[in-house]
Amino acid sequence: MRIDKIIVGLILTLFIAQASEQKCLEGDARACFEYALPLVTGENAKVQDIRERGLSFMRKSCILGYAKACDNMGTNYYKDKSYIAARPYLESSCERGVKSACESLAVIYRDGHDIRQDDIKARIFFEKACDLQSGDACYNVAIIYRGGFGVEKNRVKEKAFYKKGCESGLQAGCDRYIELDNEDKGIETGVWATVKSWFK
Repeated sequence: MRIDKIIVGLILTLFIAQASEQKCLEGDARACFEYALPLVTGENAKVQDIRERGLSFMRKSCILGYAKACDNMGTNYYKDKSYIAARPYLESSCERGVKSACESLAVIYRDGHDIRQDDIKARIFFEKACDLQSGDACYNVAIIYRGGFGVEKNRVKEKAFYKKGCESGLQAGCDRYIELDNEDKGIETGVWATVKSWFK
């Protein structure tokens, strides 16, 4: 009985895939995306020819205007370290409010992946991701203000971005914000505060 269900499931999956492929060939952007997605994710992503076929259908879906497909193209190119190819897709996705795309762009500019390193653009994209509730991005902006990377050093802004990171759920942001806040209030923190507490 269980084997019958598995066989029926496989036949149904094959039928749906063929229907999606046919609709895609007729110009249905969503069908292209639905056909491509299982070919570029999971175990299939490890099989080069399957993945390449999936990416070709994903690309077609994006060209036909399906935004999720464009997001997926950017993510795939970024994971493959094809940063030049990833950038236009990531920029489009970031403009539409895709947090991970903004984070990826920030890293590309911060680290100079296939592009001239640019602290200002890195900060802009990290700030966009921070506004979209990325605690890691907020923390990175705080570090930018702490180190003066492309901006003047600014402790007030540094502290504010640690707080935003904390509010977005990043514990490291909370820890650093509390540490700076305690320093501002004259409360000793860090290793020396711990050592002194042993002798009280």
